[in-house]
Amino acid sequence: MTGLPKRLPTISQVAQAAGVSRATVSRTFSRPDLLKPETIKRVHEVAEKIGYVPNQVARALSTGRAGNIALVVPDIANPFFPPLIRAAQARADHAGYAVFLGDSDEQPEREDMLLTKMAAQVEGFILASPRLDEERVRAHAARRPLVLINRDIEGLPRILMDVSVGIAAAIEHLASLNHRHIAYVSGPPASWANQQRQQAAVRTAEKLGIHLTTVPAYHPNHEAGRKAAGELAQLPVTATIAFDDLVAQGIMAGLADLGWRIPQEMSIVGFDDVLAATTYPPLTTVAAHSADAGTQAVKLLTEVLSRGQIRDECIIIPTELIVRATTDQPTKRPRTASAEPRSETRTESSQQKPKRTGRR
Repeated sequence: MTGLPKRLPTISQVAQAAGVSRATVSRTFSRPDLLKPETIKRVHEVAEKIGYVPNQVARALSTGRAGNIALVVPDIANPFFPPLIRAAQARADHAGYAVFLGDSDEQPEREDMLLTKMAAQVEGFILASPRLDEERVRAHAARRPLVLINRDIEGLPRILMDVSVGIAAAIEHLASLNHRHIAYVSGPPASWANQQRQQAAVRTAEKLGIHLTTVPAYHPNHEAGRKAAGELAQLPVTATIAFDDLVAQGIMAGLADLGWRIPQEMSIVGFDDVLAATTYPPLTTVAAHSADAGTQAVKLLTEVLSRGQIRDECIIIPTELIVRATTDQPTKRPRTASAEPRSETRTESSQQKPKRTGRR
């Protein structure tokens, strides 16, 4: 038979062990910006050693600050978002905040509902690749400080990826390999990231005198990429740029079903660099550094919360082309570009059942 659990360590015990006042301990967990780094470090070390956990309810009642922020993403299953979420949480931990995570499943209505319900429990929001219209985003930003990732709305703090540079580099790379007819397989029409990538592709193709064809995928996932492969096989293109690595992976699998060889009969470029090193062949892609976006978003939000003032601030995350094995000079195309898989035995990779994947 076990006894009752021991009482949790108190703020007074932490203060005594660290040689500081109770107010200093409180500020360590609520307003670390007011203290010296060495003081914060000493208090955290003592608190961890004796097992002290701040009482968030009492803190919220006394300061009006809940110590929580929320991060809402379109689909947590999309490999682009876990590094972003992990980095955001690490930065929030360092700043003394807990992170509430919401998954909108690509639905603007659900995104709206999550922001509304979480507002009473958090001090601010990070909204990644939102699908809400600008009016609703501004309405939520009027209630709680809000930082955007991959959405450019003037007047709101935002983290943007420099997709234009990455897409331009991808098309210039394909042009250097003598590809003159290229396809862009797009993402969701309402996606800001997709709009930016498509516009950059059009601009760069026109500049280089390359014929560009857009193939809509609508739902950028593995299955959509497989479906797009059939349409690509009917087009006079020798290279394809996909909205993201998931779509690129699906295109590669779909073309493999048709008996096409990558990159000999179709060069493929992805975007994000979240799956590229693990595909076969390894995928040429644009690295978007999603973890950096998560870190910078939390940093920006906590600065806004500390200042108590929102500024029209924009941080740009650079992108870069990573050349691997899925791009090469074009060779002679197959005799027949059939949209139906050949009857021969498929490889193990082409028989795998696609996992549920996210959309961005």
